Amino acid sequence: MKRILFFVLLVISINNVNAAEKPSSEYYQLTVYHYATDSQALVIEQYLQEALIPALHRNGISNVGIFKAIANDTSANKLLYVFLPLKKLESLELLNQQLNKDQPFLSSGKTYRDALYTHPPYTRMEVILLKAFPLAPEMQLPQLKGPKSERVYELRSYESATEKIFANKVKMFNEGDEIGLFKRLNFNAVFYSSVIAGSKMPNLMYMTCFENKADRDAHWKAFSQDPYWKKLSSMPEYQKNVSHIDIVFLRPTNYSDF
Repeated sequence: MKRILFFVLLVISINNVNAAEKPSSEYYQLTVYHYATDSQALVIEQYLQEALIPALHRNGISNVGIFKAIANDTSANKLLYVFLPLKKLESLELLNQQLNKDQPFLSSGKTYRDALYTHPPYTRMEVILLKAFPLAPEMQLPQLKGPKSERVYELRSYESATEKIFANKVKMFNEGDEIGLFKRLNFNAVFYSSVIAGSKMPNLMYMTCFENKADRDAHWKAFSQDPYWKKLSSMPEYQKNVSHIDIVFLRPTNYSDF
């Protein structure tokens, strides 16, 4: 009896250790600023660089990504993305409370915060809330050597027809080891995640990054020709699990953390 009890306690102890070692999935907030003019861009970027990022750093949040869409030069609807990693969902509400008490933040962001309705700093702002995939629970900083001005960050959004079909695509990334394939081919993925609140659902989003456009194209060519991808994508259980794809090419600002 004592041996059985000892064995049960040992199994429980091992399971508790394994649970403690396994990191919890992070949450990400992706804010998208839509704007049209250079004056709007100036106000947004001054706010981000001089007010928001320093305040986030003071509150213990690092690895904040600030990206501009590469297509901005020719697009009327210009885009700027702010990526914010969070360990817990409750941290978001606490952060907003802390920012509203942060006097340097309030002072430095005054032009943005006090903008008149006749001269708003953006056309529209959208917020997307994400949760990291189980097998990619934490963001990874990219291992890139080239200058930020040449880097290409690729943000992909995959929509599915129903929630059940969406779960199948998430399974393809995790249990199907699509994540492992990206890792083996050195795609420098920053995050993989499910959208838990946003305008396009059911939906998953992930970000990969490259030294430049040529490097990006070479990686995707290798991906499409890889034997494992050909096998995975041809499996009957993973057919028709994506109904729409959006791809945005981004470049980090010089004040982005990565």
